[in-house]
Amino acid sequence: METIKNYLEAMFANLPRTPEVIKAKDELWQMMEDKYNELREEGRSENEAVGVVISEFGNLDELAETLGLEKAVEESHELMELEPRRQLTMDEVRDFLHAQMARGTMMGIGVMFCIACPIWVILLGDTILEGIGVLLLLVQVALAVGMFVFASNRHARWKYIYKEPCSIDYATADYVASEKERYNLGLKGQRTMGILLCALCWVPAMLFDTIGLAKLSVMDNIVAVLLLLMVGFGVFFIINSSIVRASFEKILKLNDEKTMSSQFVDAQKGLYENPRLNNLMSVYWPTVTCIYLSYSFLTFNWGSSWLIWPIAGIAHSVIKKNMGSVKQA
Repeated sequence: METIKNYLEAMFANLPRTPEVIKAKDELWQMMEDKYNELREEGRSENEAVGVVISEFGNLDELAETLGLEKAVEESHELMELEPRRQLTMDEVRDFLHAQMARGTMMGIGVMFCIACPIWVILLGDTILEGIGVLLLLVQVALAVGMFVFASNRHARWKYIYKEPCSIDYATADYVASEKERYNLGLKGQRTMGILLCALCWVPAMLFDTIGLAKLSVMDNIVAVLLLLMVGFGVFFIINSSIVRASFEKILKLNDEKTMSSQFVDAQKGLYENPRLNNLMSVYWPTVTCIYLSYSFLTFNWGSSWLIWPIAGIAHSVIKKNMGSVKQA
């Protein structure tokens, strides 16, 4: 039955998403299901039953008049001629997602290397190994740049997904949706961990000061190193989770939302009913993180800059309440 369902979804994919088309699709599915069960009761094998059902009900042009879809089918043909879409295969989509996961890792590590590169100078700056510290800093920056270039070159292979009209079939959309759900908890955990590391990077300095270790001259360097490492790892988690999540959402939003193919997965539409809110929330927390880090590094006021997080949380709730509600599942 799954084969028949996938075939039915493909038949209706380019039709406009109207109540009439949805009703006709449900009626055709019922006819297919009844025919399949009838054939199976007659002793036909599953493959035989599927073949007969598809041969009998698989041509939408022939069934258009019976289902009352003549106009919708004609409009879909016109739409395909005006805006042809490249159909992505399951293998293409799978390779794209794997490539984006690798890209997220490389971009995250590259930014982390850039943030943490001063630690060598901090640790070795006042010793005879100061030159080695500078050398290690330059090597780390060079490695980061190399990762950026390599990640960008690999990403260029998939530029057609971003520049050309593309679409995916039901099976592919279902696969992507299930993969997104499988990674969802981990991605949320990474983003939360990243935000916490950035927000609490001042804690080691406070702890050392509380227990009296801040009086030791070497502790200034250790505190600076810990701060850079915490921010570096925090930003890595934020960047990696953002890139991976964006790759799932990009694929799930390929199909034209005005056609039946847009119902493959609910994830194609935003989380909120208000479209402006969807656009705002998609960049809200990355923007807060950027403001927090910029202000903290410019002022070194880590002791109070963390207050941006509870303020941002309250603002987040107020914005949602005033601009739109969360969609109901």
